[in-house]
Amino acid sequence: MDVLDLIQKEPKICHYLDIPLQHINSQLLASMRRGTNYEKTTNLIAKFRAAVPKMAIRTTLIVGYPGETADIFQELKSWVAQMRFDRLGVFAYSHEEQTHAATLADDVPESVKQARVSEIMDLQAQISYELNQEKVGKTFRCLIDRKDGSYFIGRTEFDSPDVDNEVLIDAAQFDVKVGAFAQVKILSATEFDLYGAPV
Repeated sequence: MDVLDLIQKEPKICHYLDIPLQHINSQLLASMRRGTNYEKTTNLIAKFRAAVPKMAIRTTLIVGYPGETADIFQELKSWVAQMRFDRLGVFAYSHEEQTHAATLADDVPESVKQARVSEIMDLQAQISYELNQEKVGKTFRCLIDRKDGSYFIGRTEFDSPDVDNEVLIDAAQFDVKVGAFAQVKILSATEFDLYGAPV
């Protein structure tokens, strides 16, 4: 929590946190040896958001972990809908040697794992779309990473390179310097991209 206090006070630190939570079901978290449970994890996210209200939170989840029933998966899906993470990635479980889970029966069929990945990512795409719509009309300080085709590609402090939203600026209309910061007003947004103009 003291790190969050520093994030809130120090303008040089991005308001961004990546915390791989893996799951929310208390039974599976115990099996994963994560040292937490549903209540502790939910309370932790609430504390993060209270400490740094405008912070973007990214997490990664695993679906299809041994013992993940349809009801347990629905618990995870409902929790993702409730938490509305800014960024979220999902992986299908696979056995890794020399882990506790490798001793367990891999009892969720691969087709079910992939369907669950798609369900969570479809839900997250909708959440991301709604959160991005809230950014339209606002101005953000963006780092311009590169020019790609007819767009300059940048990102806000809430976006990690290669995995998060990108801010696209029409290179036919505007000129910005790659490697420099620009104040960019967001004109429109999709699920995972923002379109803007330098101001």
